[in-house]
Amino acid sequence: MHYLILALRTPDFDPDILGAHRAYLAELAERGWLEASGPFADQSGGAYLVQAASLTEAEAIAAADPLGSSGAAELAVWAWAVTWVEPR
Repeated sequence: MHYLILALRTPDFDPDILGAHRAYLAELAERGWLEASGPFADQSGGAYLVQAASLTEAEAIAAADPLGSSGAAELAVWAWAVTWVEPR
C-alpha cells in the first residue's frame, strides 16, 4: 500500500535539519520504500510517497524522519490509493 507523508513547516523550522532529512529519504530509497518526494513551491513544506505494509509502519517511517522528530515540521500520514497515469 502507498502512504503519502505531508510535512508542513512549523515556526521552529531550522533549514539546518534538511541535510538529515534528505539523508533519511536516501535511506528510504535504498530500502525500496520511497516512491517520490519533493518540496512545495511556496516553501511551506513538502511531501513524500512511501510503500509500507500498514498504516502503523508508515507512521513509524514518518516518526523516524528528523524533520518531524526535531519539531521543524508536523508530519501527517495518509493511506493513498494511487492511480498512475500513463504519459502522453
